[in-house]
Amino acid sequence: MKKKVSQQKLLYRWKRKVYATLMFAFCLGTFVFIQARFNGITASLDSLKKPRLDQKPQIAFLFIARNRLPLELVWDAFFQGEDGKFSIYVHSRPGFVLSEATTRSKFFLDRQVNDSIQVDWGESTMIEAERVLLRHALRDPFNHRFVFLSDSCIPLYSFSYTYNYIMSTPTSFVDSFADTKDSRYNPRMNPIIPVHNWRKGSQWVVLNRKHAEIVVNDTSVFPMFQQHCRRKSLPEFWRDRPVPAEGWKEHNCIPDEHYVQTLLSQKGVDSELTRRSLTHSAWDLSSSKSNERRGWHPMTYKFSDATPDLIQSIKGIDNINYETEYRREWCSHKGKPSPCFLFARKFTRPAALRLLRESILLEDKEQDN
Repeated sequence: MKKKVSQQKLLYRWKRKVYATLMFAFCLGTFVFIQARFNGITASLDSLKKPRLDQKPQIAFLFIARNRLPLELVWDAFFQGEDGKFSIYVHSRPGFVLSEATTRSKFFLDRQVNDSIQVDWGESTMIEAERVLLRHALRDPFNHRFVFLSDSCIPLYSFSYTYNYIMSTPTSFVDSFADTKDSRYNPRMNPIIPVHNWRKGSQWVVLNRKHAEIVVNDTSVFPMFQQHCRRKSLPEFWRDRPVPAEGWKEHNCIPDEHYVQTLLSQKGVDSELTRRSLTHSAWDLSSSKSNERRGWHPMTYKFSDATPDLIQSIKGIDNINYETEYRREWCSHKGKPSPCFLFARKFTRPAALRLLRESILLEDKEQDN
């Protein structure tokens, strides 16, 4: 009987030792795992704080799209072989995801922002979408320039030429001019936005990091646009919305053509801008016979328009005349005369693919970049 009790005690002690050993091994393994994870996170944070010696400044390409990007194959060719020099952010309708089912380019996979908003033309939601994109892009300390593009934009030159053109100057490229005859200024914006700071221009700007932070941190000018810039219901819009009961509250400011320009003027940084856009749009449609090619929107280039002559005519523009300021802006790069535009819009998918297929796009302007 005593022998049996003794054996049971030995078995109990053996089980306790095995259990203790297993618990020690588990705790040690857990500690090592947590320490490795902590070291990995710390290393990642350190890498964000301390730029790598081999990391070049990046250009953040900020696309404003309805859904998918119809010209993705053109941009895919543009980005090939240039890893580490760019980043991509896409603002599409809420809930849209750039997956293998919705994009054929690896560069755009999962590049949509996760807090996009519904955008309506002529409303302040357009500039809110721009601010959303900038907030995301500014989180990456390697992003030094921020280029706004639409889903109908095409690049005119190679990535190398485009990169060097944009990075060769510390200024932002912002089409900005005063228009005293412009009726878009709403007097109710005064005194927050005085009329002498009201500016007009293209929304397709290229910002340096300082100016991008000004846009994101703005808490005074943007609310004025939200409150006093509401699309006026013109007859052509009555088909899809009721005539407003309080039409006097509406005012066609077209926020995306005024916000960045006016904000930077308010901040007194006009002298830090190259006051022209790098994106070409054809607005002079007075000679067009097509009704759908007239109005407030720029001309859309179709397959039949996509010819070498068209692209060369855009590339050949070397100055821009601002009639309201009696100013002619001569375009330069590295102190030498240069083309004014690196991008162009609005191109349909068939038109853009024709230009790509016929090797009309993405040429190097200079070989000594």
